[in-house]
Amino acid sequence: MKKCVFILLVFTSLISFGQTEKVSMIDYVEVLNGNKEEALFYYQNNWEQLRKKAIAKGYIDSHQLLETVPTAETPFTFILITTYKNKRQYDNSETHFQELIEERGELKLLNSKKPPEFRKVILHNDSVLHWN
Repeated sequence: MKKCVFILLVFTSLISFGQTEKVSMIDYVEVLNGNKEEALFYYQNNWEQLRKKAIAKGYIDSHQLLETVPTAETPFTFILITTYKNKRQYDNSETHFQELIEERGELKLLNSKKPPEFRKVILHNDSVLHWN
């Protein structure tokens, strides 16, 4: 029995070797109907601004707004990454972002088009672990 526990501990240590405490959420966003300007404005003036405030308050570790060229196999234009220092920060994200959204007020939009008209999250990766 002691040998089994020892082997399990060694195996667990090897699995976690190199893994950091950081956790990320990643969204892959498709631009709809050629509305790239609307989508970019939306993410720069809402999504990104919330994350800057979240960093200042210690709610997240970092964020990235990335752009790529969509293809038939990968039809997304934007990749949104929010990284948390640890699981505790990640677990509190809903509460923290709700607070920031309430403080922010109305959405900032380029024109009268609403988010469902110009963007669609086609894939969401939750609780992505980081490795050294």
